[in-house]
Amino acid sequence: MSKKDIKKVVLAYSGGLDTSIILKWLQDEYDAEVITFTADLGQGEEVEPARAKAIACGIKPENVYILDVKEEFVKDYVFPMFRANAIYEGEYLLGTSIARPLIAKKHVEIANEKGAQAVSHGATGKGNDQVRFELGALALNPDLKVIAPWREWELNSRESLLEYAKKHNIEISQKHVDENGNPKISPYSMDANLLHISYEGLHLENPANEPEETMWLWTTSPEKAPDCAEIIEIEYKNGDPIALNGEKLSPANLLESLNKLGNKHGIGRVDIVENRYVGMKARGCYETPGGTIMLKAHRAIESLTLDREAAHLKDELMPRYAKLIYQGYWFSPEREMLQAAIDATQKNVEGKVRLKLYKGNVMVIGRESSKSLYDDAYSTFEKDEVYNQKDAEGFIRLNALRLVIAGKKQK
Repeated sequence: MSKKDIKKVVLAYSGGLDTSIILKWLQDEYDAEVITFTADLGQGEEVEPARAKAIACGIKPENVYILDVKEEFVKDYVFPMFRANAIYEGEYLLGTSIARPLIAKKHVEIANEKGAQAVSHGATGKGNDQVRFELGALALNPDLKVIAPWREWELNSRESLLEYAKKHNIEISQKHVDENGNPKISPYSMDANLLHISYEGLHLENPANEPEETMWLWTTSPEKAPDCAEIIEIEYKNGDPIALNGEKLSPANLLESLNKLGNKHGIGRVDIVENRYVGMKARGCYETPGGTIMLKAHRAIESLTLDREAAHLKDELMPRYAKLIYQGYWFSPEREMLQAAIDATQKNVEGKVRLKLYKGNVMVIGRESSKSLYDDAYSTFEKDEVYNQKDAEGFIRLNALRLVIAGKKQK
């Protein structure tokens, strides 16, 4: 598809400097009508100002989309991922990764509604997000062209971006320049949604540097967290949390409440060097307070209600599932296949989990379920009437047979 064939473009638009520059660049470079899409994912910022900024840039009011997708995000993306206990490379709870397929889906829906030929995003050519956005968009509508400005333009520095903004009378927030109008060095590249906030950039690009305490925005330092532990109870149904401390809550409200508890008690900080899909290693810091609590609680209720082999197979599938989400394959047939298998294990995952929160720690202190497979008649160390301990001998002999044969034949 050539540039002249593109009449309308849907842009993922935050209202910030980068996407405002992209908006103008699309108008000039493609001579296309731009439709802006701003998602409220619970990132903690007002999204409504993006409307006025888009209109000020010449966007028709009917072409400005601002959507509150918090409930859909948690219900249809975060919760299914947590049913899998997904964690990438042992530490990352995939907070950025899981938001991208939803944004791609909304992108495509708006493009279909408005008859747009292309979608555009502000992800750079070095990161994972360009891959996630584009795999999602192309899976949902292969006929769309994806415009990635960072792979096309020559604006490759903060200085060049500011110069472009000045030239085209694009509003520049004071956070981007010093008192002399020169570009400030922005210490961190950040991404946030209701599940997490991430930090990358200058100070962190040396993996030996300890993160500055002032960087962390979502959690209290564990050292400064309350000296008194707090006990909470999460109720589960079909593998998803449905209530906190006896109060039924919507998915987004429940996660928001857990975030506040995690923040209070210094829970959910990680500092990792991860392997990006595009090839290089990258150092990032993440705060996922509510998600860290949910992961512990979900595994606790599963420990009561899942069959042993189903639980073990699910744990074996999890790294592959997490990798698919990290790399952007949410809409792939293999992710859907794994999701179906994971969801099939969750029909009896219900009950209540009690947790103690204390200075960065989440400790399970109790769990109960009407679907529990735990039977104290079998598990007790006291005298019982249901289990003959002699039965273990035959079990051991059968399982040891191959080892016995090998030991005799291959001495």
